[in-house]
Amino acid sequence: MTAKITIRGLGHEFVNPFTRERVLALDGVDLEVKEGEFLTVVGPSGCGKTTLLNIVAGLLPKTRGTVLLDGHEVTEPGPDRGVVFQEFAIMPWRTVEKNIAHGLEIQSVPKEERADIVRRFVDLVGLRGFERKYPHELSGGMKQRVAVARTLAANPQVMLMDEPFAAVDSQTRITLQEELNVIAQATRKTILFVTHNVEEAVFLGDRCCVFSGRPGRVKALVPVDIPRERRRWNLLMSDPTFDLAKEKVFGLVREEVGKEI
Repeated sequence: MTAKITIRGLGHEFVNPFTRERVLALDGVDLEVKEGEFLTVVGPSGCGKTTLLNIVAGLLPKTRGTVLLDGHEVTEPGPDRGVVFQEFAIMPWRTVEKNIAHGLEIQSVPKEERADIVRRFVDLVGLRGFERKYPHELSGGMKQRVAVARTLAANPQVMLMDEPFAAVDSQTRITLQEELNVIAQATRKTILFVTHNVEEAVFLGDRCCVFSGRPGRVKALVPVDIPRERRRWNLLMSDPTFDLAKEKVFGLVREEVGKEI
């Protein structure tokens, strides 16, 4: 597989607004995300995972290094990248179907075609029957489904996801993880997914990128050789491949947390 995203020598510094000290958040990050790959990024708090994602999204300038998407340097946001944030970033004055259609409206997609695309993604994320509901009528998990569907409907080449399930309860999180796995199978999108949760990182990722403590660097890349069709929690609870990958990633993260104590 060819590289969809190529990151070389990436560094990012910022000034702490309270102490006025310069903080090195990322240093010398080298990473490739392959076409159609689901890459998860996990590491200790404050290691720069979200900073990395925001730079790839074009929302944050890098200090040094290069970030390429299909060989072209990333310098600003663009329709080739869709972002799903931890917060439920949907518009409260719009219904579910209107939220999902938002990016399509910006792209001037014709009304009938837009309606067909919205119906497809309503079905894909399990929201049939809720099309006319407003966000205040939805659970947290449903709101995040809307955010995922809106991103997918705009048909970006890459999905960037920053702790998208962190704000929901544990049972809903499990359901959303399984649904995202189905979506990954169905769409074959390139996905970069940031999380603090080791189990989530291993459950979802084709590979897990483990970050070091600050300044963030790529400590290890751990492959997860489990077919997507087997990625359901009832099957993986006793899967030795899953257990081994989880133990390896957990051990790598724990080493970094131990350095901070």
